[in-house]
Amino acid sequence: MTNNMAIMVEVFKTNVQQTEEAEMLIEKLAGHFPAHEINFDLSDCDSILRVQGNDIPEEKIIDIVSSFNSQCEILV
Repeated sequence: MTNNMAIMVEVFKTNVQQTEEAEMLIEKLAGHFPAHEINFDLSDCDSILRVQGNDIPEEKIIDIVSSFNSQCEILV
């Protein structure tokens, strides 16, 4: 059986600075979106949060990250 859904990648700009904070946020996001690949690039000047998967709910991701007092917005 072939999955016809396209894999999407969404990139978010955050203010996350610490590895521990990034790991905690990845764990929380993975709990909501277990089928998605989620990672941070803290070496980037925009502290990139990258989410890969089918049907990425951008607003929900922003809400979850924001609920932990971190800034998060779609990188354009």
